[in-house]
Amino acid sequence: MGSPYTGRFAPSPTGLLHAGSLVAALASWLDARTHGGQWLVRIEDVDTPRCVPGADQAILQQLAACGLLPDGPVLWQSQRGEHYAAALQTLVDRGWAYPCGCSRKEIESAQAVARHSAAVYPGTCRHGLNGKSARAWRLNVQAVQAALGLPAVTHWNDRRLGPQQQNVSQEVGDFVLRRADGLWAYQLAVVVDDAAQGITHVVRGQDLADNTARQIVLQRALGLPTPQYLHTPLVMGTNGEKLSKQNGAKALDLQTPQAVLSALNAAAQGLGLPAMPEPTAPAHALDQWTKLSRSHR
Repeated sequence: MGSPYTGRFAPSPTGLLHAGSLVAALASWLDARTHGGQWLVRIEDVDTPRCVPGADQAILQQLAACGLLPDGPVLWQSQRGEHYAAALQTLVDRGWAYPCGCSRKEIESAQAVARHSAAVYPGTCRHGLNGKSARAWRLNVQAVQAALGLPAVTHWNDRRLGPQQQNVSQEVGDFVLRRADGLWAYQLAVVVDDAAQGITHVVRGQDLADNTARQIVLQRALGLPTPQYLHTPLVMGTNGEKLSKQNGAKALDLQTPQAVLSALNAAAQGLGLPAMPEPTAPAHALDQWTKLSRSHR
């Protein structure tokens, strides 16, 4: 019988872990330990052109240096194309996915005509390609909602942010499942993999909260369970924007036990946990934060 709690950390190997990604890793690990559950690691390398060679193994080494060891085999998205293809075929067979022949420029022009936000796909190819060649595949959100009796507004409760809602059709539109370059879209891959790994609780950065409604709609369409979600506070850069690899975030310095403790202390403080004094072994620090987290459940 599996654990009632299975969580995961799912980094993209577009570079090494930085201070912001360690917050998400530590938060997901602590949440799993607090609930007596399993913690898994998934390498989200589906966007292969952006991946840095060797970054996946380096990330696993960084996690190990911090004492964050997965409780099961690591999963690589780049090895799971057949599973994404099967999911897409299921949606096509049900009439809920369609080919899109729009270029980015054509989408922008159609958005302007329809007075849509730049974030919303205007549904140009929903009823046919109109002589264009298929480029991407999209989910017909309204068709899924109508067939399954789902409300237009998707509601969910975030364990940190509280009640959330989004009208996917109006605020996003029919989102991409397979990209024009043939790569699998993040939304499809993450939904398929969360189900395959038995993920019951997703703990990730707040910048990903906006993806949740799309993933819930897709879970319903594929008949997959919906995990509980918790979105953690973001670490901000000196320019006031989210700290990220694109924003010049530096890779973590984990060369010595003192450096590891310093990095973990910074991540813990980002989660509202106290820093551990030096000298403290990283394993002991993790144990103390787990106890503190349990006492505040």
